[in-house]
Amino acid sequence: MAHIGLYFGSFNPIHNGHLIIAQHMLNEGPFDEIWFVVSPQNPLKERKDLLPQNLRFEMVKAAVTGNPQFRAMDIEFCLPLPSFTIQTLEHLLEKSGNAFSVVIGSDNLPRLHQWKDIEKLCTLTDFHVYNRSGSELTSPVSNARITAYTAPFLDISASHIRNLLKQKKSIRYMVPNAVREMLMQQSFVA
Repeated sequence: MAHIGLYFGSFNPIHNGHLIIAQHMLNEGPFDEIWFVVSPQNPLKERKDLLPQNLRFEMVKAAVTGNPQFRAMDIEFCLPLPSFTIQTLEHLLEKSGNAFSVVIGSDNLPRLHQWKDIEKLCTLTDFHVYNRSGSELTSPVSNARITAYTAPFLDISASHIRNLLKQKKSIRYMVPNAVREMLMQQSFVA
């Protein structure tokens, strides 16, 4: 049985910060693999500026190519929308003999109590939390099993990258070259 870290996200687009965090969690945590679960629609986020889900998935696949411990997952594309972690986890547990943990940034902890069926989710998995600027490693959910990590801090965000794209500015070195090329093909990059 493998221990899989489920790294959920819109990956709109995936960037080098995501990859560095995932590698850090793989290095420091108990994981055999990190699965990048591309979420079609996060129920706690607006849909504004969301790139097409298949493009986001293809970019994640391109970004993780070459690392046998990283895997791009589109499992939520076949599940009901909006995407809820509990539904995805139950589906994976039913179909797989692996152990799963959720990898999240500390900025998600203050809203953890808003996650669908959080009490049940906490009985099925634990949370491996990396630090994010301006947020603390505390949770309002008392039964959440949390392991905290001090990860490298990079001030790279998908929203900043999207703003640069809108302004026709370079995103070189912020995203993997394969992702930059895909965005260029889609006319998102000048």
